[in-house]
Amino acid sequence: MMSNEPAPLKVSLLQLKPSIFNINGACPSMCSLREVLATLVRDAFEFTLGQYPDLSLWHISGSHVIYCLQKTRRYKVISIDNSHNSFPSALKRVSQLSKEELPQGASEQDIESTEIDAHSCDLTNPAQVRAVFEKYGRSGIWGVIHIAAYKAVGESTEIPLTYYANNVSATLSLLQIMNEFDCTRMVYSSSATVYGTPPIIPIPETTRLQADSPYGKTKVMAETILDDLCHAEPKRWQAISLRYFNPAGAHPSGKIGEDPRGRPGNLLPLLAHMAVGRVDATTLKVFGNDYPTPDGTCVRDYLHVMDLASGHLLALDTLGEDSKIFADSDSARYKAYNLGKGKGMSVLQIVEAMRKATGFDYKYEIIGRRRGDVPDLTADPTLAEKELGFKAPQDLETMCRDLWNWQSQNPQGYGEQ
Repeated sequence: MMSNEPAPLKVSLLQLKPSIFNINGACPSMCSLREVLATLVRDAFEFTLGQYPDLSLWHISGSHVIYCLQKTRRYKVISIDNSHNSFPSALKRVSQLSKEELPQGASEQDIESTEIDAHSCDLTNPAQVRAVFEKYGRSGIWGVIHIAAYKAVGESTEIPLTYYANNVSATLSLLQIMNEFDCTRMVYSSSATVYGTPPIIPIPETTRLQADSPYGKTKVMAETILDDLCHAEPKRWQAISLRYFNPAGAHPSGKIGEDPRGRPGNLLPLLAHMAVGRVDATTLKVFGNDYPTPDGTCVRDYLHVMDLASGHLLALDTLGEDSKIFADSDSARYKAYNLGKGKGMSVLQIVEAMRKATGFDYKYEIIGRRRGDVPDLTADPTLAEKELGFKAPQDLETMCRDLWNWQSQNPQGYGEQ
């Protein structure tokens, strides 16, 4: 006899910085919430933005990924974050957004899905991470979205050991703890930097992995570990690596967006801070204009952060029991996908788009190239579109408009120190 009561929410672990989300898979409303662990530790999301590949995007991407998970009412989010480069109030705003969008007469499960179990811990501290898993018990966390990482290309060339310890060793430790607690599903935040200087544009996933910077190499190493693990235990482990290109924009409400601690290291937030008067700079320094691109400046593939966040949900859902993407794989359940629009934009094109969105008269100065930058990183998103159903329809004008909407409504970001 079937019960009329909805099953409990699944919990997912979303790892951005040291954050955790616990998800129990993708299921209709009659299923229980999946608990998903999200790691939000360190400098969380990584992307290579134009001439400014040094990003701090947990606060932009991590919060938007959580929003997309909560919007389904199928996932219970557990976050772990050490707030190294993010603000706790971002999670409060995400939760409030989700609550405001609840339907009239929402069920207890729907309401529960809008609450975030937030844990303050660091992925480089195994004892802290294990304590979170112990709270939910063996098999209590359905899957992990692992976003946490240091991700500044230039900085990685100066302190490579720090990058290898944080991005590789901490990921290895996390996987060991997951294995101990029978949590064997991961969506991993990788990066377009794994391709180095690609021989083919747009870049397909079959391109050889040949990163040019220590940061990019940490992503190659982590992907390799996941691939090896899934081959070693094909009946237990399954994972998807998402090779991000360049997320931009903010939630259209203007309530959540990117707010890095200190001066932004990536292009679009820096332009937004300049326009709102938060950065004491009148001239933008552009690294090189002698690349083999239309205007000589680096070209990057920008996609709206909401489109990027939806890609995480699609990837997570494919790790469910009914997924077909591994049907033809006899040896391992591991795949990598590009998340991008498939259209490149140069640094100077981005500056002009932000000029239009903000009305600010940007000045720029061309200086020498920066080590680690590559001329063109434009995605071929065909595989993700075909197998995940991924789409990135929002254009650059919308990205800049939503970014400026966030920044103008929140000139001091989340207002925390």
